[in-house]
Amino acid sequence: MHSYLFLCIALIITVSLLVMLGQKLRISYPIFLVLGGLLISFIPGIPNIKINPELIFLIFLPPLLYDAAWNTSWKDFWRWRRVISVLAFGLVIVTSVVVAFVSSSLIPGFTLSLGFLLGGIISPPDAVAATSVLKGIKVPRRVVAILEGESLINDASSLIVFRFALVAVIAGTFVWHQAIVDFSLVTFMGIVVGLVIALVLYAVLRWLPTTPSIDTALSFTAPYLMYLTAEHFHVSGVMAVVSGGLFISYRSHELFSHSSRLQSVSMWSTTTFVLNGLVFMLIGLELPTIMEGLEGYSLGEAIGYSLIIAVAIIITRIGFALFASMFTVFISRFITVADDRPGWQGPLIIGWAGMRGVVSLAAALSIPLLMSNGDPFPHRNLILFITFVVIFITLVVQGLSFPLIIRWIKYQDPDHVLPAKKQDEQIQLQLLKVALEKLIKKYPGESVDNALVANLKTRYENESGLIANHSGTAEPETEKETVDEFRKVFAELIKVQRRELMKFRTQEGFEDEIIRKHENQLDLEEEKVKHKFEAFE
Repeated sequence: MHSYLFLCIALIITVSLLVMLGQKLRISYPIFLVLGGLLISFIPGIPNIKINPELIFLIFLPPLLYDAAWNTSWKDFWRWRRVISVLAFGLVIVTSVVVAFVSSSLIPGFTLSLGFLLGGIISPPDAVAATSVLKGIKVPRRVVAILEGESLINDASSLIVFRFALVAVIAGTFVWHQAIVDFSLVTFMGIVVGLVIALVLYAVLRWLPTTPSIDTALSFTAPYLMYLTAEHFHVSGVMAVVSGGLFISYRSHELFSHSSRLQSVSMWSTTTFVLNGLVFMLIGLELPTIMEGLEGYSLGEAIGYSLIIAVAIIITRIGFALFASMFTVFISRFITVADDRPGWQGPLIIGWAGMRGVVSLAAALSIPLLMSNGDPFPHRNLILFITFVVIFITLVVQGLSFPLIIRWIKYQDPDHVLPAKKQDEQIQLQLLKVALEKLIKKYPGESVDNALVANLKTRYENESGLIANHSGTAEPETEKETVDEFRKVFAELIKVQRRELMKFRTQEGFEDEIIRKHENQLDLEEEKVKHKFEAFE
């Protein structure tokens, strides 16, 4: 037990150090973690890491899916629902079919069922890899929304394909019509289970006297409860987590207080960082164990198979995205679509953003070691090796070349969305406006007689006037200099206040609880200023 605990701690520290180094070198952290894990695996004395395949989905998948659902924009998801659905279901099935036929015709002894199993594993792009690669790159919001929505739903569709293919390999038969019926049933019932549990959780959070700690604990246990309940009834646990997470996220403003939201956001941010970091590290660290199990295949043969399959899925995705764009132009004559002239730039970006990651590795590692009759699972380590190479190529090659593709395409935002700074200013002004109107209309006396209310009114008026007068009046460079100077002064003032606050720790008569409360207030002030001016970074 002590050795396992030490290993976990060492992995978390290594992940943190590699992420910091990746940020310093301006390399997306999933790419850097895979490369780091691969290099670390070849260091003499590093133990081979083996994970119990049955625990992969249970430990990693529910919280990662729930967090992805929580951070998905429901408005964008609904707007691009047709595109997302086509990519999440249609592309997954097409990719699985391509991989099934390519692998079964390429690899000796590789059956069509094993091909569909491999296709289900490597067909879904990874949400974390895509969004982390897109950070810092100027990409139209619609592309980000489609990629995030697709990667949320395609996890479910690909894992359902994987599940049925796994049953077919073990049973030795594959009935198409039965698989289609079962696919629809487990998907629909998974959604039902997720929504039912989300409604129960909604009732608890809405009408029972919870605290921020209880809210955070329930939020953390929700994805596991959804997943386990769905799997108990032999329906899609993934769809349960996704549907339940989307519902709770959409209703979060009704359920959580500001304290609960702050606490939950911090908890989920840390949890998903650790889980994602560990999984991407494991992608690299698992390689020696996978290579040791390549019995019957030389390393050159395995790499050759992997490269051909990786190229096949990259071409399939790009071709499918471009075909979907052309089909949209055609079908727009008969139905209303979000964009009847999508062009080729956006689809090409979406086609190239097919980085595989967490879900593919989790699915591959969850393949059982033995068949039901006790025989070793056929080609298990070859499937793991192909999965690793596909993840490595799509993540590293496509991920590192993604900024170059964006610059080459020069894709202009067709939605003409206001710049982030303008959106921020308009929202702030409107919020201050309605607050001032309510104060003046409902509390005219208090705004004069009550010193605290009067100060609040003055503060709102000052902030409103500052934003209104400053908006659009300064040149960008001058405005940035003004903001940089303000942040420098503000940081210095906060630093002085923190230093003064720490002096109270050594003085008698001042409780640590009160000191921590003021420390938290300074933290919130810093965070507010950081988000307020993040458009200037």
